[in-house]
Amino acid sequence: MLLLHGAPLTLYTWRDVAPRLAEEYTVVAADLRGYGDSSKPAGLPDHTNYSKRAMAQDQVDVMGQLGFDHFAVVGQDRGGRVAHRMALDHADKVTKAVLIDIAPTYYLYTHVTIDFVQAYFHWFNYLRPSPQPENELLAAQAGRQLSPAQAEYQRANGTPEGVHGMCEDYRAGASIDLVHDAADLHRKIRCPLNVLWAENGAMDKLYDVLAIWRERGTDVEGKGMPGGHNMQEGAPDELLGEIRRFLRA
Repeated sequence: MLLLHGAPLTLYTWRDVAPRLAEEYTVVAADLRGYGDSSKPAGLPDHTNYSKRAMAQDQVDVMGQLGFDHFAVVGQDRGGRVAHRMALDHADKVTKAVLIDIAPTYYLYTHVTIDFVQAYFHWFNYLRPSPQPENELLAAQAGRQLSPAQAEYQRANGTPEGVHGMCEDYRAGASIDLVHDAADLHRKIRCPLNVLWAENGAMDKLYDVLAIWRERGTDVEGKGMPGGHNMQEGAPDELLGEIRRFLRA
């Protein structure tokens, strides 16, 4: 199975989940393009090299090089958006998908409300032309007291290249990704899909997450979970149990 992290995280976020899943499965945890120790290219004017299509292709290529033509994918936050695109573009490869605390990007940007903007202000803040948001993010790092996990994320992502990669990810989400998503509204995810959202989190309060995803897939289940947005860190035991149950079904 393939594990994909969110922003501003890296594969390190799966530290309490991946080793235990590896007792039953071959687990690949990879840093997305622009994050962690993966490459961080300068964004193109149309942001296509940070599209979820390009980022999904990266991961499919990695799995193919490792000898895996069919695999399950678990994606949280931005990694869930990559997994969504992967399930559409590579339906012959993705056997099951778990998407953690997201609603489809296209739905969110076509149903903008003040509540969404206030809950997800960074979605709009990072869209401004480079380098203004990048410079602000770098300046905000100065003097912060960091936990060991935060220190690792800052090591990997807190460089000029890293903050640029993250901003480009969001810029692509509001531009080229919407073009790709609009062209695929008639297509549904064919593999079994489990959508998990943070109980009492922003997604839970603003949206009927399960109903929205049932418009995008043919076999969809889901439920609220403890542990917050980064439930792989906040409630790893509960998330592990749900992933295992779903994959065994």
